[in-house]
Parts: sequence; structure tokens; C-alpha cells
Amino acid sequence: MKLTLLVLAAGMGSRYGGLKQLDEVGPSGETVMDYSVFDAMRAGFDRVVFVIRKDIEEAFRAAIGSRYADRIEVAYAFQDMNDLPAGFRVPEGRTKPWGTGQAVYAARKLLDGPFAVINADDFYGADSYRKLAGYLKSAPEDGKIRGCIASFVLSNTLSENGSVSRGICSADAAGNLSKVVENTKIFRRDGKVISVQEDGAELEFTGGELVSMNSWGFMPELVGELERLFTGFLEEHGTELKSEFYLPFAVDTLIREGRAEIKMLKSEDSWFGITYREDKPFVQAALRKLVAEGAYPEKLFK
Repeated sequence: MKLTLLVLAAGMGSRYGGLKQLDEVGPSGETVMDYSVFDAMRAGFDRVVFVIRKDIEEAFRAAIGSRYADRIEVAYAFQDMNDLPAGFRVPEGRTKPWGTGQAVYAARKLLDGPFAVINADDFYGADSYRKLAGYLKSAPEDGKIRGCIASFVLSNTLSENGSVSRGICSADAAGNLSKVVENTKIFRRDGKVISVQEDGAELEFTGGELVSMNSWGFMPELVGELERLFTGFLEEHGTELKSEFYLPFAVDTLIREGRAEIKMLKSEDSWFGITYREDKPFVQAALRKLVAEGAYPEKLFK
């Protein structure tokens, strides 16, 4: 059984101020993606598919894709805001794609087997990939919409340099994901974890909540549902200039419909990522520490 790692790498990183997916953060010039591919290969993934924008293809292939050419099968999909289900068109004035759900939709022709989905600029740790691979290798192939999520503790996923978006996860008695609630402005203030809601109200979290960091595993049946869900989203929000079809929203909809079973896994590793440019020194220090502890070699791809 071939396992595919789908890496969502089309974003420019507007808050970061540059193409952070190509930024070197490892001791030998590695990107965060290099560690993701390295960990995925160790866990048994056979192929990596990068979802990128067509205008960065040349630079991305040269800087990133070329590193893995002789080590793992590599393919590319292109996220384009004009790639919509039949009958829809981009509203005048919209300048960006439609979010992580559309990014997976963009790779639909390449996802014919079990696959994991990650963000290009997030470090998830080796345990996440082991657990994702373990689930995908053992999940029943019965035609049902099945998947898993590698969740992380909220307090360990915040940035000291600004607010972040996190999907707060709930599980049922069987350990399956029951709900994902997207919160778009979460930050620390006076030792508390605060989320500012759309109406301006503030919600306080304990920090111990489990959150989605867009680290998922799916059987291929999910792919067939994305067009239906994307169509429904566009019917309701397709005229908005900044609305986004989030992957957690798609999964949450399937769960509410009673059509999906998503096993909730907890990663034992620490998550870190580059949301703001000021996050980069922390990421560099964290990677140096992991290398010093022997978790990774000094140079990932010799």
C-alpha cells in the first residue's frame, strides 16, 4: 500500500512577509518541509505531493523538490482560485485562493490511496508521522469516509509574536473526533489564553485543549466528498472576497452529517511553526536542540 504525504505549500505567508516555505531554518540549511519529508519517509510514506502555486513552481522545484528526487516519489498540484466546481466563478475583486479545503481539492487527481495532509510551514515531529502512518496502514478499506487527526495541546502551539488560528477539537466516548471549532484570533495575555470572537467577545481557554494543526490522515473516499462540500460552501459564501473553505470545516461537516469517522490521535511531540518573521529564531533554536539530542542528523539529506 502506497502512502502519500500531501504538503500544502501554496501560501505566500502574508503575516510573515515572504515565501516562508523556502526559508532555511535547520543547521545545514534545511527548511521546515525538509524535516516533514524526512520524518514521513522514516514513518513509511512512499510519495510526497506538493500543492503550490504555478508562479512559484520553478523556484520551488529547484530549491525543494530537487532535494528528494532520488529518495522519494515527488509530484505537484497547483492551487488556483479559478479551480472551482462547475457553475461557479471567482467574484470580481478576489485576489487569493479559497483555503486549505480547496488546496486538497486541487490535488484530487493524485489522491487515489491513503494520504496525510500537513502544512508546509509547521513542524509536527516524528511521532505525528508514525501515528498517521500507523492509522493509514491499518484502517479498514470498506468504502466509508475514514480518517484521523494528529492533535496537539493548545498552549504548545501559540506564538509569542501575535495571534494564531486554531481548530479546537472535541472527541466522543469512542475516541473519534466529534467537532472542530475554528478560532481565528488566539493569543496569550497576562498568563491567560484568549480568543477574540467575530462579534468582539473574548473567550478564555485553559490551554490544555487539543487542537487541529492541519495534520490529518485520510482514506481516499474523502476526495470524492470535497467537490460536494466545496459546492455547498460556494453557494453560501462564493460572492465573498475573503471567505475560505477550511479543511477542518469540511471534516466537521462530514462528522455532523454522520458520514465520517475520524480517529483522534494525540502527538507526543512538540509542535512549532513560523507564523511571523519573529518566530524564526525560536524555530532555529528548537531544531538545533533536537539535532544535539540526536533526534535528527546534522544534515538531513547528504
